[in-house]
Amino acid sequence: MGAKPSAFTNVGTMAVPVIALAVLAVTWGRSLPGVVVAAVALCLAGAVLAAVHHAEVVAHRVGEPFGSLVLAVAVTVIEVALIVTLMADGGDKSATLARDTVFAAVMITCNGIVGLALLVGAKRKGVANFNTEGTVAALATVATLATLSLVLPTFTTSKPGPEFTGPQLIFAAVVSLALYGLFVAMQTVRHRDYFLPVTRDGEVMDAETHATPPSAREAWRSLAFLLIALISVVGNAKGVSPTIESGVKSAGLPHAVVGVIIALLVLLPETLAALRSARRDRVQISLNLAHGSAIASIGLTIPAIAIASIWLSGPLELGLGPTHMVLLALTVMVSSLTVVPGRATVLQGGVHLVLFSSFVFLAISP
Repeated sequence: MGAKPSAFTNVGTMAVPVIALAVLAVTWGRSLPGVVVAAVALCLAGAVLAAVHHAEVVAHRVGEPFGSLVLAVAVTVIEVALIVTLMADGGDKSATLARDTVFAAVMITCNGIVGLALLVGAKRKGVANFNTEGTVAALATVATLATLSLVLPTFTTSKPGPEFTGPQLIFAAVVSLALYGLFVAMQTVRHRDYFLPVTRDGEVMDAETHATPPSAREAWRSLAFLLIALISVVGNAKGVSPTIESGVKSAGLPHAVVGVIIALLVLLPETLAALRSARRDRVQISLNLAHGSAIASIGLTIPAIAIASIWLSGPLELGLGPTHMVLLALTVMVSSLTVVPGRATVLQGGVHLVLFSSFVFLAISP
């Protein structure tokens, strides 16, 4: 893990999430002037950095792949709560909110985070090495969940529009949750070694070799502050969203751009954590974070909105349009070619970043 953090650093990473949470409590649901928005954005950035620190402390204590799982699940659970809250507000825009958020999360994680991790890892060592068995299994789970939940609604005929009927939504929710549970069991119990970093020769690395793991007390404390930091990140991201939305509208951009920006803010902790792992030649951990977040985003969001749809009114459009389906298909195909060899160069990282850039560009200019 490197050098032990100073006392000042520890105090800072505990104080910033609390301050950010206090700012969130004061500003929640209010119209904010520009100066306050800037302060909220500053708190958001500090909470992101604090979240990465506390996630690493927890990861060091519990070991991999549990550490990656903690951060991915924590971010996704809070993100799902935000989606349901925004859907409860109603309005025409809420019909596609879940679809747009989940698809943005898949593209950000599977192309943005993966691309950056491969680029950083390969640049330092020439080739980025990772475990084929675990990464292929994770990618197969992402592809299956995305197709069942985001592609099939476009082609089903029982209900007009890109929507599931009630029984279809329940089926999608059950299989999504089942697949997520099966993946977590494989990742943490039955085939845990598939998700650990590997050397150039394919040998599994030790979970941590650079420092003594923190005590259980320190780990629990960091877990608590991690949750506070993530709540602050997601809540403050929503707080600045009206300003982002008005800016996007003033620039004449599609409303979907707002969802992309919010998703980028929410996924910042995982992005920074993945980059730090890649710099340490632990690209497998970066891929665990990326694919695990995509799986959790779909596997937990679909069941949550299926339950929420009992009391939420209005349509729920989950099916992707043609452009996004092409991007998803290309992402799955390119990702398969990337992960099967178990090693990647700067080129593969660049290809994924081009796909991510294409997603952002087409969100701006559909």
